[in-house]
Amino acid sequence: MHCARIDNPRTVAITLAAVLTFGTAFAACSSDAPAADSTTVVAAAPRTPVFVADVVQEYAHDPKAFTQGLVWHEGRMFEGTGQYGQSSIRETELQTGRVLRKRDLPKQYFGEGIVLLGDKLFQITWEEHVAFVYDWKTFAPKGEFKYDGAGWGLATDGTSLIMSNGSSALAFRDPATFAVTKSITVTENGQPVSKLNELEWVKGEIWANVWESDQIARIDPATGQIRGWIDLAGLLPQTDRSGKEDVLNGIAYDAKEDRLFVTGKLWPKLYEIRLKQRS
Repeated sequence: MHCARIDNPRTVAITLAAVLTFGTAFAACSSDAPAADSTTVVAAAPRTPVFVADVVQEYAHDPKAFTQGLVWHEGRMFEGTGQYGQSSIRETELQTGRVLRKRDLPKQYFGEGIVLLGDKLFQITWEEHVAFVYDWKTFAPKGEFKYDGAGWGLATDGTSLIMSNGSSALAFRDPATFAVTKSITVTENGQPVSKLNELEWVKGEIWANVWESDQIARIDPATGQIRGWIDLAGLLPQTDRSGKEDVLNGIAYDAKEDRLFVTGKLWPKLYEIRLKQRS
């Protein structure tokens, strides 16, 4: 019997459920495990809900934008882009994808996630350990902060900034000082889920793109437990893909109209979607 190693936390629920049928054989994978008798009962882990999307509307998106952050604020779409020499913050026109205004980062910075809170727009950087602060209406600089580690995604619960660094950890930061006030580890059935990237606060949950996938994790902000998965595989047709890191990365939520927008790095399209649970 071949005993496979479980590396993907999303396979845990399926694997544990299989134990109900193959409990004795599964236990045999460990030389130290006692043989299961006929009265052994192994509880299956609860299945995490999975949601899929219906497309409500399709919009144009700059296919050269290496999207790192997406925010809807007061009827406007804001986007942060990455890559050295191409990083920016910008306001775009939803209906056409046209860039209405833009501020470029100096070429030595790799832009990452953005978020708006109060009158400020925050933008973090990948490995430069600098967060930039702007006036969101004018993009005029208002200051900057230093921090340790990598910067990936940003969101806000209306009080704190929430930041990812590519691991399974999310840090809550004080917007006045950028100091970490608390952190959580994101898990599914007790297993850490890493590569958390662009973030969005949606109806009391933290939603996180998982880097190099078309999956979004719905996270409990108090416990870090994953409440659900959003599977957007196939949303962007293969004919529209460049094959150059063009993964899903960009979530924006319009709380006033209850609209959800998603896009990806180098995607020529931005989608308004409506979710439904997979049957």
